[in-house]
Amino acid sequence: MPLRIGTRGSRLALAQAEMVCRALAAQGVEVETSIIRTKGDEVTGVPLHEIGGQGVFVRALDDAILSGEIDAAVHSMKDIPAQRPEGVSTIAVLPRESPADFLALSTGMADVKVVGTSSTRRKAQILRHDPTMEVRVLRGNVDTRVRRLLAGDYHAIVLAEAGMKRLGITLRGSRLPPERFVPTANQGAVAVVCRADPGLLITLACIDHTPTRRDVTLERAVMEAVGGGCATPMGIYCRQGHLIAEILAPDGSRTERLEVDVGIAEEARRHGEVLRDRARDLIAMAPGAMAPGADEP
Repeated sequence: MPLRIGTRGSRLALAQAEMVCRALAAQGVEVETSIIRTKGDEVTGVPLHEIGGQGVFVRALDDAILSGEIDAAVHSMKDIPAQRPEGVSTIAVLPRESPADFLALSTGMADVKVVGTSSTRRKAQILRHDPTMEVRVLRGNVDTRVRRLLAGDYHAIVLAEAGMKRLGITLRGSRLPPERFVPTANQGAVAVVCRADPGLLITLACIDHTPTRRDVTLERAVMEAVGGGCATPMGIYCRQGHLIAEILAPDGSRTERLEVDVGIAEEARRHGEVLRDRARDLIAMAPGAMAPGADEP
């Protein structure tokens, strides 16, 4: 019987699921895909943190795994909340694509005054860079956001560069350096989640990419230590053990930041606790401050 792989129905989600299916097929594993609808796909007119944060994209797939409807699910790893239900496991992480954000333009850079994003992190980083910018809410999948940009609704929008590459999208604009515009934890990584079943775990572990898993694990350790909420403006990026993390005021007026080399998750967690203590007032400024969170896709 083929392994049943669940995914959201957006073009990007399907492209990422296809990446996983190809990797498994190369290992001789027979697979089939199943599209699962999520609340995050159905409700697009409000900021994401108002309907439960990035976890709304994951919850329906977790439920389908636990009910036996599917065997495993594919996610942008940055969507996976820190708190996970018992009985599911993140068993594989594919090699990481670019972690960076991309500023896509509909006009010349000198004329940019209105930027679209629903990510509080991206908004805070944009305002830190230029407090005169107007940042307007923009929800929807990548294709929807690009259409709004090209229609002239925004002078610029912020997208994950990895998603653009996976969809073959080329737009005028520029890559935002991840050392300055620190991405959300695990941005650019694709993860496979499955039931905590020994047979499934063994089958899926064959496509796990150890260097990527090491870096994203360190990022998640910081995210878990900081806590905050799904709307907390927070960036966390690790490359070969070099960790950068920052928490911002929602208006970008202040930043608490650390930059260190780390080797193990416990060490990263301790640094996350230090950052959390330094930034308690910034964390308290953001809505939804009860659970760790992530950014828009």
